[in-house]
Amino acid sequence: MPTASIPLFVNPTAGRGRSARRLERVREILAEADLDCSVHTSTAVGHLEELVRDAINAGADQVVVAGGDGSIYEAVNGIMRADRSAALGVIPTGTGNDFAKASDIPLDWEHATQLLASRTVAAAAFRTIDIGRMNDRYFANGAGIGFDAKVTKVARSYRWPTGDLVYLLAIFRCMADGIATPHLRITADELEWSGPVTLANVSNGPWIGGMFHIAPMAKNNDAKLDLLIADPVSRGRLLTLLPKLMRGRHMDEPEISHAGVSKVTISASAPVPSHLDGEVQAMASEFEIEVLPAALNLL
Repeated sequence: MPTASIPLFVNPTAGRGRSARRLERVREILAEADLDCSVHTSTAVGHLEELVRDAINAGADQVVVAGGDGSIYEAVNGIMRADRSAALGVIPTGTGNDFAKASDIPLDWEHATQLLASRTVAAAAFRTIDIGRMNDRYFANGAGIGFDAKVTKVARSYRWPTGDLVYLLAIFRCMADGIATPHLRITADELEWSGPVTLANVSNGPWIGGMFHIAPMAKNNDAKLDLLIADPVSRGRLLTLLPKLMRGRHMDEPEISHAGVSKVTISASAPVPSHLDGEVQAMASEFEIEVLPAALNLL
């Protein structure tokens, strides 16, 4: 007879349907470890967040999410908005799985499930990580303002191709439309910055979009965020920067500024696009961003 029970939250559209197709095998692996699970399936954007929050308020001390970065974003907001604390387990079945990479969770979803099951049964000590907050929303991996947010929005509009290629296609589409350079005023700890930018990225983890090593120095347990500012660039220059960005070798480029920060205030001259963990946010012109050290326990 199973010795423990755990709520499992699934976004069936994560990984362009892979999450739903892998659910039965996930349940088998958990059952083999004598872990019973109650499956909760999200049906719309924001639903997984509500499910997680409600489960924690009803008494769950641990929750597991099978999905990608968007699913983790909703789960983190559900955890942070609940009336009591709970630990998070992650089974990476999404497209980019940036959070899994940042947290040293195996990208092989079956291996990740087996490891999660063994740690849960053994009551292994939790790992603690930092969480970011932008205005009234939380993020686990990063916040982006400007070009990367526009790319994210375009990538989400595509139903094909799958995998990392969708982000490259979105970049080329956005380049064809022109690279906007909004005027931002940025205040972060002792940093003061003002002028046009291609993007401002605030990273808790080192990856965005599955393939872009945007903040190679970032760690999600160091009680700080990493602020990157990219000056305006031409289409041609962006093309030369892309391979370096994918390998994390762009930090010494003259267009890139970097600072480790605990709080960031960004004011735009007009509403600009933004994203949190790859989830597009409403257009805004004021952003208050901060790190919440050791705010989340990982199974």
